[in-house]
Amino acid sequence: MTEIAKPHLRPADPRFSCGPTKKHPGWSPEKLATALVGRSHRTPAAVQRMVEAYERTAALLECPADYKIAMVPGSDTGAMEAAMWSLLGPRGVDVFAWDAFGGRWAKDAEGQLKLEDLRTFIASGGETPDFSQAKPDRDLVFTWNATAAGARIPDTDWISDQREGLTIVDATSAAFAMELDWSKIDVLTYSWQKSLGGEAQHGMIVLGPRAIQRLAEHTPSWPVPRILQLHNADGTGVIEEIFSGKTLNTPSLLCFEDYLLSLKWAAKEGGLPALLARVDRNFAALSEWVGKTGWIDFLCTDAARRSPVSVTLKFVEPEIAGLDQDRQWQLTRKMCALLERENAALDVNPHPSAPAGLRIWCGPTMEADDIAALGPWLDWAYQSAKSEF
Repeated sequence: MTEIAKPHLRPADPRFSCGPTKKHPGWSPEKLATALVGRSHRTPAAVQRMVEAYERTAALLECPADYKIAMVPGSDTGAMEAAMWSLLGPRGVDVFAWDAFGGRWAKDAEGQLKLEDLRTFIASGGETPDFSQAKPDRDLVFTWNATAAGARIPDTDWISDQREGLTIVDATSAAFAMELDWSKIDVLTYSWQKSLGGEAQHGMIVLGPRAIQRLAEHTPSWPVPRILQLHNADGTGVIEEIFSGKTLNTPSLLCFEDYLLSLKWAAKEGGLPALLARVDRNFAALSEWVGKTGWIDFLCTDAARRSPVSVTLKFVEPEIAGLDQDRQWQLTRKMCALLERENAALDVNPHPSAPAGLRIWCGPTMEADDIAALGPWLDWAYQSAKSEF
């Protein structure tokens, strides 16, 4: 390998993973010392902390007052499947997908729920589907921001103000990082391990009044696993207790403490506007480097649909872009190994389902200075790895 001069300045924190993501500034394990470990999750003290987490979540996300929040098992996957299994059925369903996770919901709707009146609109490679196909009398299932594809919805104009169906939104990498139009959201799900840098395995579900009404009026025709059930034991109405600290399974109180710590940090930063401003600064720092770098570009070519959070990049230098994907992935893996060896950048590889290239997290817990310092190291790794091709 040809020896190429290394940059002088390393990022202060080399963690750029798109999930689980970097902890918020100032985090340390010692700050979890007050966690109720070894206590029952049913004890009043534990329930109080869960309710506090829900209340802080609602305030930070600026949820309407009549929306309800609960923790569910299984990360965002569990939350989305709980919503789909419990709510879909009475109307036709449109699923819009453009990455691996959206594709999972399309497969669930077709292969697991076996919905008879189902339409799927699929895109890939940094593109998004034709949202104009959405119909107001049908339920809509989609991701707000496709973490693996680096593309997001451009706006919510395609969702009718007079819609009759529900919108079920996977917002796992959009919550706390992008503006959410609550007038167009009936169900929203996300996981702790994305924008706030929380621990994995726990998911959150936010239900609006139209979704709660659907639960009261609709009983699924298929069996719903107990761990995903939002209905009462008799199959009617929502389990109200889950919004007041009664969980569907045993949660980690250590993880709850960590989530609370993240919520408190976000509030001290200045709430949602401050989090969005951090994302803007981070994305601007990365965009400045991309704009002056000839070998890399955004996978999503449409700026209006480009994710500012889970930024996915592709190789564009002709001698590399012309290689097949296997060879391009070899380059990606070599770059990542070099960067990890130097402790300059960790986990900047794309999702396995995405094209070869890079993926950089620019969420609220990141620092713009670290992202600015990252660019020269990516240049170094690319030139060093390319010398073997």
